[in-house]
Amino acid sequence: MGYRLKGAEVFDSDHIFRKHDVFMENGIFIREPEDKGSFEVVDVSGSKLIPGLTDIHFHGCMGHDFCEGTIEAIEKMALYEEKSGITDICPATMTLPEDTLIKIAETARSYKSERGAYLRGINMEGPFINPGKKGAQNLEYIRHPDTGFFERIMEASGGLIKIVDIAPELPGAMEFIDKNRDRVVISFAHSAADFDTAKEAFARGMKHVTHIYNAMNHMNHRAPGPVFAAADTDDVEVEIICDGKHVHPSVVRSTLRLFGSDRVIFISDSMEAAGMPDGEYSLGGQKVIKRGKKAVLSDGTIAGSAVNLMDCLRTAVVEMGIPLETAVKCAAVNPARSIGIYEHTGSIEPGKSANLAVLDDDLSLKMVFSRGVMI
Repeated sequence: MGYRLKGAEVFDSDHIFRKHDVFMENGIFIREPEDKGSFEVVDVSGSKLIPGLTDIHFHGCMGHDFCEGTIEAIEKMALYEEKSGITDICPATMTLPEDTLIKIAETARSYKSERGAYLRGINMEGPFINPGKKGAQNLEYIRHPDTGFFERIMEASGGLIKIVDIAPELPGAMEFIDKNRDRVVISFAHSAADFDTAKEAFARGMKHVTHIYNAMNHMNHRAPGPVFAAADTDDVEVEIICDGKHVHPSVVRSTLRLFGSDRVIFISDSMEAAGMPDGEYSLGGQKVIKRGKKAVLSDGTIAGSAVNLMDCLRTAVVEMGIPLETAVKCAAVNPARSIGIYEHTGSIEPGKSANLAVLDDDLSLKMVFSRGVMI
């Protein structure tokens, strides 16, 4: 069955809201047909239609974690994300033993994406990180960048790894970038690198920064660090967590001014406590306490977020003063482009997967369409 959504303002491919009908049929958006009589009309007057969001960095939700390495865990996560308006996902691994990462990769490879958000890839966060900037990662399994190790995980995944995180100051990191820059997005992450080291890594082909400001050296006017090295490199994109806990609102606004809206990607970095009540949970085998939007390890280290990407978009607009058009671009368009799926999703255009969210004036979620199906 086809749908005709009428009466709403639509976030168009040029990132401007315009009032017009949206048609979808056989799971994709289509141009306005001559015969509209066969389409079910859905009146969404007064609403805003935005593309389904893509989260390229989150670990879990609804009491499940991607690193469980089970079909059930992925499906439960995918169903929750989809009903929250996140229609495409690229969940992240943790710093774990090779055999565990291989099992996770093999499970993802066998997953069919028949229900829920579409599994588009894997974000390999760890184990190639600096122990001094490990955050909530497990110190025991950290190792130097190793192309052979990476290739074994990539092979097990069937090519699903879209992003791999490394600390560029580690032995073998620059060689890793040289060998792998054309086959995967290489991201600066959990690193103690200074400005010059980061700048060299970006020049060699590292084009992404994982949760900017978190697990990296701070900015200083005499020792500017990796943030300004990224800003100085035109084609480097940066992730930012807009949950209101990881990064101060003024810093989010300043980041958009520094990098421009084309280079900023909103992520949730959520863990299994997202969508769940306050209490004790787990991340990478470590106990995490959730209180409201915040999740921390026993020692107080912040351990991912407890909200989904749509919550982050809403927080960015309502609490941080980010224009809705910018927030949608950072949560739907830019992440899809980053992992190479924008030709399939990320905007409301004919021929693309019919993924969209219907928002009220207060940005509450009224309705979701995923692959042309009303959720």
